[in-house]
Amino acid sequence: MTTLVLENCAIATMDRQQTEHASGHVVVTGTRITAVGRGPAPSLESAAGGAALPGRADGSFRRIDAAGCLVTPGLVNTHHHLYQWATRGMTPDATLFEWLTALYPVWAAMDAELVATSATAALAWLARTGCTTTMDHHYVFPRAGGDVLRATISAAADVGLRFHPTRGSMDLGASAGGLPPDEVVESRDEVLAATQEAIEEFHDPSPESMLRLGVAPCSPFSVTGELMLEAAELGRRAGVRLHTHLAETADEQDYCAERFGCTPVEYVDSLGWLGDDVWLAHAVHLDDAAIARLAATGTGVAHCPSSNGRLGSGICRVPALLQAGVPVGLGVDGAASQEASSLVAELRQATMVARAAGGPRALSVRQALELATIGGARLLGREADIGSLEPGKLADIAVWRLDSLPHAGIADPVAALVLGVPPPLELLLVNGSPVVERDRLVTIDEEQAAAAARAACADLANRADLANRADPASGAGFGGTAGGAESVVGSAP
Repeated sequence: MTTLVLENCAIATMDRQQTEHASGHVVVTGTRITAVGRGPAPSLESAAGGAALPGRADGSFRRIDAAGCLVTPGLVNTHHHLYQWATRGMTPDATLFEWLTALYPVWAAMDAELVATSATAALAWLARTGCTTTMDHHYVFPRAGGDVLRATISAAADVGLRFHPTRGSMDLGASAGGLPPDEVVESRDEVLAATQEAIEEFHDPSPESMLRLGVAPCSPFSVTGELMLEAAELGRRAGVRLHTHLAETADEQDYCAERFGCTPVEYVDSLGWLGDDVWLAHAVHLDDAAIARLAATGTGVAHCPSSNGRLGSGICRVPALLQAGVPVGLGVDGAASQEASSLVAELRQATMVARAAGGPRALSVRQALELATIGGARLLGREADIGSLEPGKLADIAVWRLDSLPHAGIADPVAALVLGVPPPLELLLVNGSPVVERDRLVTIDEEQAAAAARAACADLANRADLANRADPASGAGFGGTAGGAESVVGSAP
């Protein structure tokens, strides 16, 4: 069993007391944290409790002088669409509904190979930006696309991240009053059968699990109420968590009012979609009554500040959610609505957005870090396993270098991480194993991943153009992919 010692580093544990050490140590044995404290690590001969640190006998021992670094829990990403890496930069000036209407036909041309390549690139960059656990909300299943869910799962295993994919779905096509075109929706029976099969094959509920599934119908404007009801029942029978988009835009407010005669929160509440096993993406447009209802039911929120800004959706009321006791985590969201796709950058974005709306004390730097660590772990049901640096927890750890020029002299290391430019990663551990060292991935080849992603983007553009020539009404063409998003936006209503 391998032992790793980090010492001489600043530490933000994110435990219940938010314990911090200006100079301390973290000891990892195998997959778990075995010691965290102030000052140097115990020697091999005199570890706490009188037992020597394991590892010397078989040579599996590593001691790292992490001076100049801040050690935090690995960051937890609570909302993403990995496949969207292949359509970054499209429709850069559109609203959400325009953006979706333009890109749905393009996504319909994906297959498992393209999704695997896109997911690998997205996961690799998440790792490079401090993420150790991520979910994925995959809801587009082209009929000729193969097993795209399995493709994302394989990609996460290759990169080495702890993975919480959700089996998404859409069954409300345009012909029935929904937003997506009919060719990218499934029947309710198809969705439920595929979701059940995915849970049975992939879901691992064990404490050290690297792979847990969730159930995630897409949104009120792409899923029928019947599917929402039955999906929740299926998920709860299987003991997995539930996820969906909700209240992202004012358009959605209008849609729910016109179609259902209520607000988005009231609508999903009527379908059994609030509870401590549910977390909602975005939740931007919430009134006080909606926030109180989320708090009363323990329903969580994945806050995606950059995506909300990119699409002009609005500002999530994070301070009010936290004040009410609503669990909140951070999400990068899909790479096509948040091209930076940097989880550590969301710390700064969340802080600045909250303060722009509510003043300098609206969200502290430590609250921002909490959203990205233990807050995210709570949304995914993993707070007992990850999200803080405490003995007994899984060794998902980020080591940030803060002694180079961009951060030199910033008095508070947590402020340096949250308010400064994203720092380089000295080390990223997932389950005790290195994924990033000295700001480079060690699990896959970054250059190969980048080249494959470029080829996949070009391939998808070609497929979309061919589809558009075959059916000009689909609006699937990219136009000029570098700057020709106008042709895509022009297809939107």
